[in-house]
Amino acid sequence: MVEQAEIRLADGPRLHTRTAGSPDAPITVVLLHGWVLDGRTWHRQVRPLAEIARVVTYDARGHGRSGGIDRGAATLAHLGDDLAEVLHAVAPTGPVVLAGHSLGGMTIMEYAHRHPADFAARVAGLFFLGTTAEGHTHTVYGLPPRVAHLIRMAEMTSAQVLARMGDWRPHRAFALALRPSLRWLLFGHPCDPADVTLTTRAVARASLGSIGGFRPSVGTQARLETLAELPTVPTAVLVGERDRLTPPVCSHSIAKALPGAALTICPAAGHMLMLERPDVVTEALLGVVRAALDGR
Repeated sequence: MVEQAEIRLADGPRLHTRTAGSPDAPITVVLLHGWVLDGRTWHRQVRPLAEIARVVTYDARGHGRSGGIDRGAATLAHLGDDLAEVLHAVAPTGPVVLAGHSLGGMTIMEYAHRHPADFAARVAGLFFLGTTAEGHTHTVYGLPPRVAHLIRMAEMTSAQVLARMGDWRPHRAFALALRPSLRWLLFGHPCDPADVTLTTRAVARASLGSIGGFRPSVGTQARLETLAELPTVPTAVLVGERDRLTPPVCSHSIAKALPGAALTICPAAGHMLMLERPDVVTEALLGVVRAALDGR
């Protein structure tokens, strides 16, 4: 059974949370979703994890069913602080495993950077999925670098416009029109049409302010030094071979910065690994949780 609730953040926005598993479980797993997505993208991992852990997913500010944001709050710094508040609210004691996809992984790094003592005291395992510690340094969308540079310039200009639109959400028809582009950008092969539908609907729920507002912070992120200073805990890093947003070089850098991290590159897969390769992701995540429990 999944329990749904809301957390009111210190600066006002509310976060929509989902919790599964026994409240007496020996460890809590927090699953963080990607940019313009929501917690539902982890739905295939929740049930297996809930057999051995308490599992928490939540929609980041400006995403999914969570409240909106003002323009100044669309930063990784705010997301890192939000994670600290979520942990305090839903898992104030006991060890936690943090699992982050894309923006979610960047959020974990920001939490570690801004709350190092908290991180060291609480975090017993890490799981990074299709993410980066180097902003858009390696993002070329699977295209020639010159073409990618032009696309990024257009993207940044569009982001500035969208950031001013606050809580407005894209019309459903517009989101559906994006479906072919999202299929190409986010998925590899094979691809289940139902997963593309779920992803498209998540994008439609993200506020325009979030879609544009987070772009500058995400693009300039630089947290390899933070990773190198983290305490050693069981860690897995996974990436799709055909990930156009956070290509394998990003995960190689993360694994290199974290001694002992297990790196897995999934052949032919794209950015949405938890949907594209659910069994691989679930088994790797369960492995981190079990190792974290054994290390207690």
